[in-house]
Amino acid sequence: MIDRTSSDDLVSLASGMQVGAVVVLERDPGGVEALLADRVRTVPRLRRRLVRAPFGCGRPFWVDDAGFDISRHVHRVVCPAPGDDAALLDIASSLVTRPLPQSSPLWSATLVIGLAEDKAALVLVFHHVLSDGIGGLAVLANLVDGAPQAEIVPFPAPAPSRRELAKDAWTTRLRLPGRNSFAGLGWPSLGSRCSLNHPTGSRRRQTMTRTSVSRLHAAAHRCGGTVNDALLTVVTGALGTVLNGRGDHLDELVVSIPVSTRRSTTATHLGNSTGVMPVALPTGGDPLSRLTRIAAITRSHKRSVTSVAPIFRTLKVLGMADWFMNHQRMVHTVVTNVHGPDHPMRLGGAQVVALIPLSATTGNVTVAFAALSYADAFTIMVVADPDRVPDLLVLTEALQNELDLLA
Repeated sequence: MIDRTSSDDLVSLASGMQVGAVVVLERDPGGVEALLADRVRTVPRLRRRLVRAPFGCGRPFWVDDAGFDISRHVHRVVCPAPGDDAALLDIASSLVTRPLPQSSPLWSATLVIGLAEDKAALVLVFHHVLSDGIGGLAVLANLVDGAPQAEIVPFPAPAPSRRELAKDAWTTRLRLPGRNSFAGLGWPSLGSRCSLNHPTGSRRRQTMTRTSVSRLHAAAHRCGGTVNDALLTVVTGALGTVLNGRGDHLDELVVSIPVSTRRSTTATHLGNSTGVMPVALPTGGDPLSRLTRIAAITRSHKRSVTSVAPIFRTLKVLGMADWFMNHQRMVHTVVTNVHGPDHPMRLGGAQVVALIPLSATTGNVTVAFAALSYADAFTIMVVADPDRVPDLLVLTEALQNELDLLA
């Protein structure tokens, strides 16, 4: 079977976005290179590279990298003093924004040592075309200790012939029904102009806040909402505070919420299966009343999840995709949330003490938010262009204050 990119994968490929996670460990597990060399064999795409198909033979496809060398993907760095969270996040931010070489499997793993309290961290980065957030957790589940036994297929498998590619491409084309590129577009009207929308540069800075999953869930339950509604509540409240300080007074913000169209997957079935749910959300009021309003709004939008792939294909054909990404005013920010492992994990015998999500903003969205839960810890990463968001620390403090008030 040919491992070909999907239409959602093509959007991720064109965006160039890289994502990942910081796996914070109680200590240096030692021998991480050998450990990963053994365990990546259970995740086919970690030893595959992406290849463009010949003309008329369909979308790009994945092939085994016959020259795969684990040393090209696993590295070690020493964290500069004082080895705290800020220093670790600076390293992680530089890694997630450094383009991965297209000629190799699109991932890297960097062990960071020299952290405070003798901790270590494994910074995992992969191109978004490799997988979405649900798939990323499936990859992590195969790399940590106690992963279920998986069948290891012969490597490398021969690449498909041009004839096989053409046959597969035409079979797929004949099987797919025609679709209106803009069918079902449930986007709100253009967001109000404000300082959140500006073309971004290459630099990124990341900060984080934390709270308890159980406390956040209890607050959300009292207001008839979900943990994701609570996340949206604290984000809009914090952004409202910062915008007021900048002289931008907005009663609501348009937030793009990525929504997975699958509940789970395995490490052998990766890729992207994601739509977006754009919603206009309030910024004012006390946190509990705002949470109640947001919960009602998101419930009414559950059926309005939209695939951006058809729209993006149309813009690509018109030569407007890059321009659109850098000038759009349809959303003010992006908020993503992935439910991580509920149970403690170990890697190389070392306990995983924290999981931190990694992502990068794209287009002219100057600040975005990514949340990831692990056991009872809920971590929210704030990722911003520091040249466009000089008040990032003010925003982070406002976000933590909103969390404390809510939870």
